[in-house]
Amino acid sequence: MSAGGIADAVGAAALLGGALLSLLASIGLLRFPDVLSRMHAATKPQVLGLLLVLLGVGLRLRSSIDVGTLLVVAVFQMLTTPVAAHMVGRAAYRTGNVSGDALAFDELTDGLAGDGPGDPSARMR
Repeated sequence: MSAGGIADAVGAAALLGGALLSLLASIGLLRFPDVLSRMHAATKPQVLGLLLVLLGVGLRLRSSIDVGTLLVVAVFQMLTTPVAAHMVGRAAYRTGNVSGDALAFDELTDGLAGDGPGDPSARMR
């Protein structure tokens, strides 16, 4: 098998793996019960799936312009996804959509003014 054939095989495997991870992320979004679990499913496997798809496409195309564009897409995905997940989680917490039972440690309750950790109106301030 030539070097081009090996790159094509690795690219196809990366495409299939990325598509499978993206599928699992979408199933997790539908099946998980709470905001924090869904947020995890929307970020972790989806980002890895997209990076695998980009790697597979890059191995198949092999042109410097295409690979450069794919790298830009990967960098922007890696920069924006954690920030978006953080903002969604914080907004869910502040609006009272996060159960205290789902948290191992709650760092935000002490910093928010109000009557107590169970008071949703205190999270809105």
